[in-house]
Amino acid sequence: MTDPLARRRRETVELVAALTRRLDSILESAAYTTNDDEHDPEGVTVAFERAQVAGLLEQARTELRELDAAERRLAAGTYGLCARCGDPIGQGRLEALPAATTCIRCAR
Repeated sequence: MTDPLARRRRETVELVAALTRRLDSILESAAYTTNDDEHDPEGVTVAFERAQVAGLLEQARTELRELDAAERRLAAGTYGLCARCGDPIGQGRLEALPAATTCIRCAR
């Protein structure tokens, strides 16, 4: 596994865990409060926070799946090659986006 890929995967696993704990905490707190979002001034805030954390968690899980796919490409010897044209993906792009599947030219 390349260093940027391994590092980003570790960070993403940690992010998924943290967001999961945060969402669980929000849901647990909501279980002990009233469900009257219309009249409870905190209800809208809690609903917004729950939706926001759930969205961030889904994004992190998607990124983790993409990083896992990048690890499979690494094992297969195709990591760093553009899925569209077959040319190498630039090192700078892979450092910025370790799960990148296309070179800059094809990404445009």
